[in-house]
Amino acid sequence: MTWMAAAGTLTLAIWLWLVFLNGRFWQANQRLDLTLPGLVGAPRIVAVLPARNEADVVGRCVGSLLSQAYDPPLHLVLVDDGSTDGTAEAARVAASALGATERLTVLTGAARPPGWTGKLWAVSQGVAFAEALIPQPDYLLLTDADISHEPGHVQALMAKALAGGLDLVSIMVRLHCRSAVERLLIPPFVYFFQKLYPFPRVNDPADPMAGAAGGCMLVRRDALARAGGIAAIRGELIDDCALGRLIKAHGPIWLGLSARTESLRPYEGFGDIWSMVARSAYRQLRHNPLLLAGTVLGMAATYIAPYACIIAWMVSGDGVAGLLGLGATALMLVSYLPTLRLYGLSPLWAASLPLAGALYGAMTFGSAWNHWRGRGGAWKGRVEGGLAGGPR
Repeated sequence: MTWMAAAGTLTLAIWLWLVFLNGRFWQANQRLDLTLPGLVGAPRIVAVLPARNEADVVGRCVGSLLSQAYDPPLHLVLVDDGSTDGTAEAARVAASALGATERLTVLTGAARPPGWTGKLWAVSQGVAFAEALIPQPDYLLLTDADISHEPGHVQALMAKALAGGLDLVSIMVRLHCRSAVERLLIPPFVYFFQKLYPFPRVNDPADPMAGAAGGCMLVRRDALARAGGIAAIRGELIDDCALGRLIKAHGPIWLGLSARTESLRPYEGFGDIWSMVARSAYRQLRHNPLLLAGTVLGMAATYIAPYACIIAWMVSGDGVAGLLGLGATALMLVSYLPTLRLYGLSPLWAASLPLAGALYGAMTFGSAWNHWRGRGGAWKGRVEGGLAGGPR
């Protein structure tokens, strides 16, 4: 057996395992049902929005939440985390336009104590305020300030939670995907996230796999308190998945996809997406150089090797390598199609997945490089963690 045939055997084995033994992650079929029956005497919800320099989008987020046909009506707590662009005023204007100023509370974030990441400190302040309200909320909706919630979304989240007796319902919202760069890199991001946290496994109470998507998380208030509250994950950069693990250790959770509730934040270029991934990728690998090396090599074996085997077949006539590479490529491309359909993209984009895999491998190395330079976790002008470890 040639070394290219050996590479082909390895990459085909990887794809057979991913497609058939990794929780059916690629089917992208965990969706929130917006046709669930209406609720009578629905639990009380308070939405908590951490916001840092979101003036251009926060008004649409606030408007989409205050316009939800949910009874009792939502109350929003927006925590202004050191914004310098008029975020708080933009939120107030949106609430005023709907005649709902009494349902919006804007808090000015306090100075961040040691050991906390910025977002989680803002969330904790919002949660503390919500818990002090009378009557207390039954559930907390933790959502980013750049999310537009489609009509009926909050009621559907609650119906899902009640129907399944769930402590946490989380939705990976539709990310902005219009430019060529976004079409190249955003669907793969969603695909890779599903691969790392297979949604069917997350949603199986008997499976230890846990995860969540930070843009939209409905959590039962007493379940969060029982698990130790936001303080229990105060130093996490990947705060959503940390919260998913925390809650699932005590009760069932559910993670799904949305085609219409969407992020309003465009990625203006390749650099924006690089920054998003590099912020936390190395933290995901526990700052371990061996895991970094294994991840980069694994990405190459998974996404580059299938095409390399086919090229070897054409160049050197290694038919065994070529056939193995064709098998792996077929599995790869077919498994990517449901995510492309979610984003309304042509199946032809599937051929670009190896390029996206190579770029994400480079971003993961870039995340490690930032950490080694003491710039790990940089986001919106603030460094959350670096070589010395821990938030700062």
